[in-house]
Amino acid sequence: MRKKLQDLTIKDAFMFAAVMSDAEQCRHLLELVLEMKILEVNIVAEKTISYHPEYHGVRLDVMAEEAGTKRRFNVEMQVKTETALAKRSRYYHAQMDMDALLTGETYDQLPDTYVIFICDFVPFDSRLYRYNIRNVVRETNELLKDGNQTIILSTQGTNPSEVPVKLVNFLKYVGQDTDEAETNDDYVRLLQEQIKRIKQNRDWEGKYMLLEEMMRDEREEGRQEGQERMSQLILLLIKQNRNEDIAKAAADRDYQEQLFKEFNL
Repeated sequence: MRKKLQDLTIKDAFMFAAVMSDAEQCRHLLELVLEMKILEVNIVAEKTISYHPEYHGVRLDVMAEEAGTKRRFNVEMQVKTETALAKRSRYYHAQMDMDALLTGETYDQLPDTYVIFICDFVPFDSRLYRYNIRNVVRETNELLKDGNQTIILSTQGTNPSEVPVKLVNFLKYVGQDTDEAETNDDYVRLLQEQIKRIKQNRDWEGKYMLLEEMMRDEREEGRQEGQERMSQLILLLIKQNRNEDIAKAAADRDYQEQLFKEFNL
């Protein structure tokens, strides 16, 4: 990790998770994207779902669960071009369902799930800002009420008149290389202010520096898989405010392994 905390923008995984760990910020973003009222949400930043060592695990950037309804929302920031978004979405929905349905519960108790990709590239040739994707019955064009919905957003859309102005403002902000550009949008200003607070907060700076140091150590040992696991572990500990565990994990590899098992990493 070469960037300093001061150089991060909302597109960087650490900063995006830090900003969206604020439940109100995440709730506001969900309402903006989905255009529906969202109740109070509980946030799980960098949630990793893994059920068996032989199965492909999935790392969720930000996962939120709505209080009362149990609706689940997975928000992913995609900076690098991804050619398999559709199948990736399918897999994320399946993993979220497995995580939500307890033994003995019936299928109708599954919560609605929403997978949201924020892409800093052009996902489809049509170059839209937003794609709402649902399953439909081909013969009748009726909506299949399976509770699954995927939303793909693009910072490089070309149809501003067809989506809310505030959503376009947000996507343009994400697509910039700086967090300090002038804006008249209230939500973007709130994001800018929160990012500024994060960058001025010594606690966040310490967490980021520790993450950087641990990932650098892993790189020097040539353990790419270890880098990813360590990044996920630190972000999970950050979310749970387990600062003592972060410091202990940095000094004790045996303790690192205990934490990896605890979080199924």
